[in-house]
Amino acid sequence: QVQLVESGGGLVQAGGSLRLSCVASGHIFSSYSMAWFHQAPGKEREIVAAVSKTGRATRYVDSLKDRFTISRDNAKNTVYLQMNSLKPEDTAIYICAAGDTTGSLWDGTVSSWGQGTQVTVSS
Repeated sequence: QVQLVESGGGLVQAGGSLRLSCVASGHIFSSYSMAWFHQAPGKEREIVAAVSKTGRATRYVDSLKDRFTISRDNAKNTVYLQMNSLKPEDTAIYICAAGDTTGSLWDGTVSSWGQGTQVTVSS
């Protein structure tokens, strides 16, 4: 099973940007599709974006696709989430996940979860 460690979260003002990273170890990174989820206080965990094993295919939740970009570097065993024009409602724990396909990740079938990184957007 792959182990996932996120970084890059923090406190940012509204309108700012952050880039989250998730480094994988313990298994062949390129054999997994990857995704980012977020979980706001008192809310359920929701998927934000997913990327295929090669990085050529991506999928986004409609409400975020104009501001967030998911990408991966298989040579570095890392998946990224670039977040621009951040809003206070983006405040959440952002969690990296590995799975078989982007479709299965979208359905909530996850092989491994990271611990998450906190993103706080101030108004």
